[in-house]
Amino acid sequence: MSRVRQLTARRTLQSLLTSAHVLSVVEVDYNNVDRVREPRKDAWKEANGHSLTYLPFVCAAVTRALKKYPHLNASVDGTSLQLHRRVDLGIAVDLGDQGLVVPVVVAAEDLTAGALARRVSSLAGRARAGNLTADELGGGTFTVTNNGGSGSVLTAPIIVQPQVAILSTDAAVRRPVVVSAGGLEAIAVRNVGNLSMSWDHRAVDGAYAAQFLSTVKHQLETYDWSRDF
Repeated sequence: MSRVRQLTARRTLQSLLTSAHVLSVVEVDYNNVDRVREPRKDAWKEANGHSLTYLPFVCAAVTRALKKYPHLNASVDGTSLQLHRRVDLGIAVDLGDQGLVVPVVVAAEDLTAGALARRVSSLAGRARAGNLTADELGGGTFTVTNNGGSGSVLTAPIIVQPQVAILSTDAAVRRPVVVSAGGLEAIAVRNVGNLSMSWDHRAVDGAYAAQFLSTVKHQLETYDWSRDF
């Protein structure tokens, strides 16, 4: 095993032996995001050199929801739960068979989805090139992992210690969904995907975790994302 793979193995096993892992999942209709993303994605890629994916939208929704549910932006310290005032968002980056690293976007709650897209792309690129600093690889308070980029539709990720939760953005697929308009229901084809969160039952309970995920879902499905670009 490579050094990074050995470290990944050691830390993930330690996490499973430490946290009381529970998985909660919500399904998100990305149509509201697509209204903003689709008309911008070609120009965005030309201007920035990377694709405008769903990931930065999810990250922005997560940071906003954590303000309302601070017990998930926390660390376990013995018999205490340390709540963090700032959302330092870890982004899991796959290094292939070498393992993975989790660079951190500091004060992510202050960034728009557009700014997060640029910051995450920069961190991921430098992670794969081996150019991250030590400060960029520690101190996260909540982590997002983007397994959907590889096609996964449901993932139970392992918490990064000593954090209490990690969210997986799984693949968005075209599916028929029931939509309501003017008091009537109809079938529409939308991009739909799961958000899967592993959380530590030592820190919170199921209702709290579910309410947080519902808030993230509501943000993605109703917020005016054009304000972030």
